[in-house]
Amino acid sequence: FAEGKTFNKTDFIKDPFQKGEYENCKFINCDFSNMDFSDVKFIDSEFKGCNVSMVKLRKTALQNVHFTDCKMLGLHFDDCSDFNLSFKFENCTLNHSSFYQTKIKKTVFKNVQLQETDFTGCDLTSSTFENCDFTKATFENTILEKADLRTSSNFSIDPENNRIKKAQFSLSSLPGLLAKYDIEVDHAG
Repeated sequence: FAEGKTFNKTDFIKDPFQKGEYENCKFINCDFSNMDFSDVKFIDSEFKGCNVSMVKLRKTALQNVHFTDCKMLGLHFDDCSDFNLSFKFENCTLNHSSFYQTKIKKTVFKNVQLQETDFTGCDLTSSTFENCDFTKATFENTILEKADLRTSSNFSIDPENNRIKKAQFSLSSLPGLLAKYDIEVDHAG
């Protein structure tokens, strides 16, 4: 059990990562790539400038965890413990990740790359996506009610296969909602 500790540029190859519970901890400029976080608990903790790519998240508890400036490729958040699952992402790269059937209402994604990320069956009610890139992201049976996507781009969301009631979009994102109809929207008018 670690509480209130800061891990700065820790080399987890020389000093192996200890499984356990981390509360109010900060991880700064650490490389966790390909590590196993199975059954580890992170509560009210922060990751800044870390590489968390390809980390195993089986039954990992992420409760009020803030990721800033992190590289997070190929993560399966759907493997996490769903108890109190909550996080915030800022200036992160989350490409090729999966949120399949997770319930993550009111999640904030700010300046995040979400290319080829899977949101199938995900509950994103009242979530905020500020300046996010959704190139080739998958939305199928996704709940986006009251979500804010006004400043995000490159998404293709079928309004017939996703719940988007009261979601916010910009006029420039209209093509992303109409993609399946193969029509052209003139931005000049």
